Amino acid sequence: MQRAVAELGFCDPPRPGTGRHSARASGGAPIWEQWANRWHATSTLTPRVRGGVRSNLLKVGRWTAAEQPDAADPANWTRQTCASWIAALDRMKVGDYVQRTIGLGDRLGKPLEAPSKAAQITALRTFFRDCQEWEWLPRRFDPLRALAIPRSITALLGPDPRVIADEIWAKLLWAGLNLEPADLPQTRSGHFYPFELVRVVTLTWLFSGQRSNEIARLKVGCIRWQHDGTPIAGDSQQVLARDAVCLLDVPTHKTGTAFTKPVDPILGQAVDAWQAARPDQPKFTDRRTGELVDPLFAIRARRVSTSYINNTIIPMLCRKAGVPAADVRGNITSHRARPTIASQLYNAKESMTLFELQAWLGHRSPQSTQYYAKITPNTLSKAYSEAGYFERNVRTIEVLVDRDAITTGAAAGGEPWQYFDLGHGWCTYTFFERCQHRMACARCDFYTPKSSSKGQLLEAKENLRKMLAAIPLTDDERAAVDDGQAALDQLLERLTDVPTPAGPTPRQIGVPATATLLPIVNVTARPRECGPGGQC
Repeated sequence: MQRAVAELGFCDPPRPGTGRHSARASGGAPIWEQWANRWHATSTLTPRVRGGVRSNLLKVGRWTAAEQPDAADPANWTRQTCASWIAALDRMKVGDYVQRTIGLGDRLGKPLEAPSKAAQITALRTFFRDCQEWEWLPRRFDPLRALAIPRSITALLGPDPRVIADEIWAKLLWAGLNLEPADLPQTRSGHFYPFELVRVVTLTWLFSGQRSNEIARLKVGCIRWQHDGTPIAGDSQQVLARDAVCLLDVPTHKTGTAFTKPVDPILGQAVDAWQAARPDQPKFTDRRTGELVDPLFAIRARRVSTSYINNTIIPMLCRKAGVPAADVRGNITSHRARPTIASQLYNAKESMTLFELQAWLGHRSPQSTQYYAKITPNTLSKAYSEAGYFERNVRTIEVLVDRDAITTGAAAGGEPWQYFDLGHGWCTYTFFERCQHRMACARCDFYTPKSSSKGQLLEAKENLRKMLAAIPLTDDERAAVDDGQAALDQLLERLTDVPTPAGPTPRQIGVPATATLLPIVNVTARPRECGPGGQC
């Protein structure tokens, strides 16, 4: 009420709340803190990023006060000081050289993770780079080289999206779609926000795949409907409106300018319902662009906080869905919805390509998209199976095993006991899979034609066992199998002067030009047979 009356000019606005925020962090020598504050007041980075860099700089100041008193002034830093800091950081633990340990919980005393080390090195490098470019400090070393992230740390960095499990995400979706007024948290005076506002914020988080800051900064009229490029009103009853595409206008964000993306019509309908019930609100200054805008999520002359999703929406959905607020990857936060949705779109049956997903997420480069899209093991297994790696490189051939020659000991005396079926004859070479002429036999001394009396006697023997032998194929042999006679002719031409296992070359033997290809069989995976009771 006082804010409304103050807006009319009849009184002063209410005083800001006191005691809600902790005192500003400090630490290290006074001169180091002065340099950190000066950089913080000059840098053009966003307030949140500047605050994070300043916090890391104060941590460095506490380290210098304890370990390197001569380096309290940034002007005294040398390449050796940078090397000492990186070595100390690589051995630091959670809680070392920090001002407050509240909120660290059970992580206190554990080794720092690679992303934390990289962020702290990057903050110090940014500080010295800016101070040298602004001619505040003499250039005694190159920050890009002296404060480079070591390879031992960069090796542990890479895309690792914290995707929420499909079964948990499905329950959260169900809870958001079936949200009721009774599910909302209440105060003594009732619900803090109208149900329509809470519902549209919930669905925006579940379906838009945007950051919490971008969700809080959405503008009135951010939803548009169109059919084949023709704009359509959201409440239209036309037949075309049933098949209309719902488009969401995303404001300027941390990695790019404003853009438009398609979203599920459920989200568009919820936004239209809230806009119809939304009271008129004063314009607010956009935190990022500085322009006056009509924020979509505003009520009682106040914008919805960027932390509202983390503090209220997610705990409410977890209670309704009956799922824990944390999983093996940590707490379920607002940002984890972004890689979850991106990974599901990337692994769908009719999946989006990496570049399409890049445009949908609003990234400037596909490299950033790789930190959000994670291929699932099922998708990877299906792709590996369809690629046919084993079938591509290995084929099988029928082979007859003479069991009498083995049991009588004739095989040990040099008698043939393996007969590889070449279609037109048999090969008795024991190391057949190593023979370079196995795909098109040159008919050396190890060859026995099926039409000969010896071949007919072999087939008439009773104690023969038919088996399959795996034959690995080279690139040329695969081409001969897959591409036909032309590739086979090229293979035969290359083997003309290659000796056979018996010694002479095909040119010396005089192989006819119409040599036939080895009859090979494609390898197929046989289904597992299960016995009674389902035992396989």
